[in-house]
Amino acid sequence: MQDLVSQTTIDFGRQTVEASDERLGKLRRFNVIMGVFHAVSGVLMVVLGNDFELEVSTFGLNGPPGTPLAEGTLNSVFGVPLAWATASFLLLSAFFHLLIASPIGYSGYKSELRRGRNRFRWVEYAISSTLMILLIALVTGITDLAALVGLGFVNASMILFGWLMEMANAPDRKTWWTPFWFGCIAGIGPWIAIAAYIWVNVSREGAEGPPTFVYGIIFSLFFFFNTFALNQWLQYRGKGKWADYLRGETVYIVLSLVAKSVLAWQIFANTLIE
Repeated sequence: MQDLVSQTTIDFGRQTVEASDERLGKLRRFNVIMGVFHAVSGVLMVVLGNDFELEVSTFGLNGPPGTPLAEGTLNSVFGVPLAWATASFLLLSAFFHLLIASPIGYSGYKSELRRGRNRFRWVEYAISSTLMILLIALVTGITDLAALVGLGFVNASMILFGWLMEMANAPDRKTWWTPFWFGCIAGIGPWIAIAAYIWVNVSREGAEGPPTFVYGIIFSLFFFFNTFALNQWLQYRGKGKWADYLRGETVYIVLSLVAKSVLAWQIFANTLIE
C-alpha cells in the first residue's frame, strides 16, 4: 500500500512536460482547424438532414412482477431527431477545440499540457463519446430509456477513468495502470450490450436484424473507440514517438475528428439524406 501511495501521490502544480511556446502555438492552430471542421460538419448535418427521429421507449408489464411480457405495453417517451443528435457531438467538439484555442482557454490548455494532462479533453469526451454510444445503441434498436441511461453512465465512467489515469500519472513517474484497466472494463460494457442485443434479436426465427449499414457503424466505431485506449497506452508506455506527451495529444485530436466524422457521415448517408 505504501508503494501504491508513493507512485500515485504527485504534485499537480509542477511542470512535467517540455513544451515550447512554438509547439504549443502549432497545437493551438491545429485545434482551430479541427474546430472549424467539426463545426462545418455539424451545421451540414442540420441543414441537409431531414426530420427523421428515433424513439426512446419504456416497457410496462401492466401487472405485478412475473406478468407475461406479451401482456405488457411498449410506450413511446420521446423522439430523438437524428440530424440534431448527429450534429450535437460534432458541434460540442467544435466548441471545445475553439475554446482551448481562444484567449479565454489557451493559457489553461498550455498549463494542462505542460503538466502531462488535458482535463478539457476528458470533459468533452465524457459528453461527446457518450452521445455517440447512445446514438449507436439507438440505431441498433436499443430504445429502452433505462438501458440508454445505464449505457450512458457506464461510458462516461470509462472516460473519467481516463481522466484519473492522467491525473494520477505524471509523465516522469512510474505509471500506475489501475485506472487504465478499470476504464477498459467499463468501456467494453456498452459494446457487449449492443452485440448481445443484436445476437439475440437476429437469432430469432424469421428475424431480419438491423440494416447492413448499422453493422458498418458498429465495427468501425468499435475500432476507433479502441484506438483512443491504444493511444493512452502508448503514451504511458513511453516508447518511440509516444515518449513525447504532445505526440499523444495530437493523435487524440486526429482520432476525435475521424471517429466523429465516420459515425456522423455513415448515419447521414443512410438515414438523413432528403
